Amino acid sequence: MKSRRNKMSYSKFIHRLFFAFLAVVALSCGSSRSLPGAQVNKNTIVFLGNSITQVGKWQELLPGKNVINKGISGDVTTGVLARLSDCLSARPEQIFVMIGINDLKIGRPLEDITANQVKIIQKIKELSPRTKIYIQGTLPVNEGMLANIYRRLNNADIGKMNIALKAACEQQKVRYIDLHPVLTDQTGQFKQQLSTDGLHLKPEAYVIWVKYLQKNKIL
Repeated sequence: MKSRRNKMSYSKFIHRLFFAFLAVVALSCGSSRSLPGAQVNKNTIVFLGNSITQVGKWQELLPGKNVINKGISGDVTTGVLARLSDCLSARPEQIFVMIGINDLKIGRPLEDITANQVKIIQKIKELSPRTKIYIQGTLPVNEGMLANIYRRLNNADIGKMNIALKAACEQQKVRYIDLHPVLTDQTGQFKQQLSTDGLHLKPEAYVIWVKYLQKNKIL
């Protein structure tokens, strides 16, 4: 009788041990992915993009915020996709993305650019579900100022890309930000007095950029 009880106790022990092991495995497997309930860090903001983002003095323009500049000169949509995990490691409360101009520069098809931008949005949602996503339309250029290296760029293509991006944002239910009204002249060109070369921005352009976000209660 005693032997039978010992066998039953041992069987229960093995049974419990097995399910405990399964629970540990499940937790360890999930630890490498973002947890849907993970909290974000308040007042932490990421600006993500290419050289236009990189040059911005975001921390100076937004005192009191923890601003992380993740702009890399020459970056494209595939580059942003590849480094999203790093960009979101701080679990920012907000992320502002502007990417695509260099994709146009290298001749990437519009449909591929849009597809990559959608992937970026979806990946951010997956990695940091509580981070608020703001997708900024690519800024226009001043075609008359562009050097030969940038001659492939034109506002017609930028406009088409932004129309597709805005539609994608609506479908993905994230906010699209259009900075054109405050940075372009009456002909739709980037304001000459705000640009260094027709593509890149002078410091005063970033001041206008941030004030626009603040005026619209985004920051």
